[in-house]
Amino acid sequence: MCKKLLFTIFLMSGALHLLHAQELAASIIIQSNKVDNQVDPKIFPQLQIQLKDFINQRKWSNEAFSSEEKIDCSFYITIESVVAPGVYDAKLSIVSNRPIHNASYSSSVLNMQDANFTFKYQLSQPIEFNENRVQGADPLQSNLTATIAYYIYIILGLDYDSFAPKAGMPYFNKALNILYNAPEGNGISGWKSYDGQRNRFILIDNLTKSSNDKVHDIIYSYYREGLDQLTEKPELAKSAILNALINLQDMNEGAVSGMLIPILMQAKFSEIAGIFSKSDKATRKQLLITLSSLDIANINMYKEKLE
Repeated sequence: MCKKLLFTIFLMSGALHLLHAQELAASIIIQSNKVDNQVDPKIFPQLQIQLKDFINQRKWSNEAFSSEEKIDCSFYITIESVVAPGVYDAKLSIVSNRPIHNASYSSSVLNMQDANFTFKYQLSQPIEFNENRVQGADPLQSNLTATIAYYIYIILGLDYDSFAPKAGMPYFNKALNILYNAPEGNGISGWKSYDGQRNRFILIDNLTKSSNDKVHDIIYSYYREGLDQLTEKPELAKSAILNALINLQDMNEGAVSGMLIPILMQAKFSEIAGIFSKSDKATRKQLLITLSSLDIANINMYKEKLE
């Protein structure tokens, strides 16, 4: 069957995303003002350019994709200190967004910070990553690309999940492979279960363990059956979103979700409050009960909008 016909069939079925899989349109921002007086001023501008090319020019999947379907994402690296010549402690913030069908806005899919980002980088250092040799020759040097690649696969997995049930699993498994083969050495953390309460081990464990399998259907329901349908079928869409949040609440109360639910709920206040602000009283009451479990930090703001 010709590709043009396949394109038409997928367009009609609403599955265009899976024919031309999105990859990345990433921006990279490195904030280094805390250490600027300790390093060569060319270091971080060069690293910023190299990382942008590494993320955007490398092919991360086996799928064909078109430019307008690339995932909008951002990586913010804040350099906290110079540990040794060429070795840096940093915080990494990752944001990815997804366009909503028949709407003029995008929804945040991933919004999180990784505070355990230590890496080595020197002028003219190549930015390399090999899935079959994640450790590389120098663990601290490899930790730079291993961490970035790990989050790229998390971004891809969540994006795919939002378009088709459990479609993100191949990418979560790639992130899991990086974890299993992650760099080890002095100063490297974030890959082990005991590296704090929020780390890469816990995140990918949450996304791949069988007891959390339901979360992939929840992500699909929230975005594809919910947000994407708000324009054409608003009541059905709101029902799908509410049910997705209730199911997420059930997972949360089962104490099996670790750090995943706070990440999924990050930056969702304006979106959820806007969708349900004019819903009937019973729906808003149910939503507030659910949100008091899922997003307690913002519950007072929800109450202002929904009570």
